[in-house]
Amino acid sequence: MKDTQPEARRQLADVVVERIERLIVDGVLKQGQTLPSERRLTEKLGVSRTALREGLKILRARGLIETSQGKGSFVAKLSAEPAQAPMMHLLGSQPRTLYDLLEVREMMEAESARLAALRGTPADYILITRRYEEMVAANSRDTDASTHARLDHAFHLAISEASHNPVLVHTLATLNDLMLSSVFASVNNLYHREAQKRVIDRQHARLYNAVTGKLPEQARRAASQHIKSVRENFAEIEQEEQRLVRSTLRLEGWT
Repeated sequence: MKDTQPEARRQLADVVVERIERLIVDGVLKQGQTLPSERRLTEKLGVSRTALREGLKILRARGLIETSQGKGSFVAKLSAEPAQAPMMHLLGSQPRTLYDLLEVREMMEAESARLAALRGTPADYILITRRYEEMVAANSRDTDASTHARLDHAFHLAISEASHNPVLVHTLATLNDLMLSSVFASVNNLYHREAQKRVIDRQHARLYNAVTGKLPEQARRAASQHIKSVRENFAEIEQEEQRLVRSTLRLEGWT
């Protein structure tokens, strides 16, 4: 009589793999995040500890999770850093690419805002509200530009995650470092200018209200106008700096 137990264990291990891969794709389990304990996972997935360990073994072989002695298993770094690093360096080292990045942000974030308004769940809107309130609360404190940038970025990231489009979310995540650099440039150059800061605050409020109010077209326009406005402000700042350089050179007798 054929022993069916190994086949059954493999099938259960495949269930473990499929469920955990889906959680990673959906952004429920994030890069670097520690997985729940074996006991919790067996309860949540409804499998035996043997099947769970087989599934985790497959995930480790695929490079999706790593296990550290005494710390448990956690989601591995998912991006292929060696292949991406040269391009990331080139893009990050050229100031002009900031405008290219903002064009990409406008397209992608406008669509993610529209989808977030269409597909967002009550739980998504709670998370978006938390990120928005943290960002607003920072305005009343003596907050440095780096913290402002991270709070701003977290707000936009929460909206993208509410789009429930894993490809869109992970594409934005791939650009995380460059995205954060552009947001940092935004707050560093614009937040200390009162007029521009008020505009940014109004734009964020408009975006927040449209997404959580489930108004997809308004959300799309609000996100697009926000990024477009930032890009226009950068262009004006750059022109101001160029005028300052030219006038200084004339003053010093270089022309």
